[in-house]
Amino acid sequence: MTDLETRAIPARSGALRRAAPALLGYAAVRALGLLVLALWSAARDKSAYTLLTARWDSLWYQRVAERGYGYEVRLPNGDVHSDLAFFPLLPWLERLGAAVSPLSHAGAGFVVSLLASLAAAWGIFAVADHVYGRRAGVCAVLLWAVLPVGIVQSMAYSESLFTALAAWSLYAVLTGRWVTAGVLALLSGLTRPVGLAVVAAVWAAGVVSYGRHRSAVDEHGARAAPRALGMILAPLGAAGYVLWVGHRTGKGPLGYLDVQAGWRNGFDGGWAFARFVAEKFTSFPSALAGLGLIAGVALVAWLYAVCVRQRQPLPLLVYAGIVTALALCASSYFGSKPRLLLPAFPLLLPLARALAGLRTSRSALVAAGVAVASAVYGAVWLNGSGPP
Repeated sequence: MTDLETRAIPARSGALRRAAPALLGYAAVRALGLLVLALWSAARDKSAYTLLTARWDSLWYQRVAERGYGYEVRLPNGDVHSDLAFFPLLPWLERLGAAVSPLSHAGAGFVVSLLASLAAAWGIFAVADHVYGRRAGVCAVLLWAVLPVGIVQSMAYSESLFTALAAWSLYAVLTGRWVTAGVLALLSGLTRPVGLAVVAAVWAAGVVSYGRHRSAVDEHGARAAPRALGMILAPLGAAGYVLWVGHRTGKGPLGYLDVQAGWRNGFDGGWAFARFVAEKFTSFPSALAGLGLIAGVALVAWLYAVCVRQRQPLPLLVYAGIVTALALCASSYFGSKPRLLLPAFPLLLPLARALAGLRTSRSALVAAGVAVASAVYGAVWLNGSGPP
């Protein structure tokens, strides 16, 4: 345990009981979202299950699970979409699920996401409870559940799996469990490229901890060796996959960047996104969308500034900052940015603290109203343009 700890760690036997209200609330919100999606899809002669498991990125993950890597699509404009862009942990779990059960790879991916979303909700609660208390923890989970694109948490995508690994890794850092933090960071690095944010959080906390406790044993009796081991383990997942892609493509350590370039993904500091927003002001109807995008970015920036002002623990600030920067400053498909921000749950903690300060009846009413709006939005969105 380290100086990062601010509250006592609940006994293991009582941890689930303590998180139960958050998990039950989360399950209720997600059940509502799935019910509304099923009804909305049925009214349009579409399959909600297909929308959740067999469209967009889900198909790429399933192909990797079924056949391994090596598939690519060459577009008329010369772009090459390679399955090497998709990190392997979710396909591995889909393959395992299909091998040990009667589920298809799509079904296994759906089950993985459902279970991972619950694990993510528990991890978010654990982090928020540890820093701000139980009531804020429950509110943080509910806010994450009712995000406008929260339906993605129930899709056969990697967002829920990644958020679960990231949240529990951050909790392990906050409670001084360095080896656990490193292993979970390693796994997050096998899930999504933004796993680097988890690695950076572990390293930032480790470096600060070393600076404050130069002796072999810190004030809590934790030896320096586990901390060093956790820091060594953390980057191995992301580094291992990136190096493997470079070897497979024959383009060296930076081969993965070429794969992403084939999808027109890259980091340009937000220039492409800024141009995209500016183009919205060429006509009146689209100008409203442009104003909405500017307001959304301003809200995200304001929330991060509040996180800094409220002196969130360093690992949370590092993690949320990198996730946010990669989401907003990448040149990828702009409609995916809200989905890419899903793992940045520390941004919700200021709102969770504010919601926790309300009367229980009032906060429950607010959460219920937003949950209904989120469920309707998710159903309309997934039946429309949906997440790329």
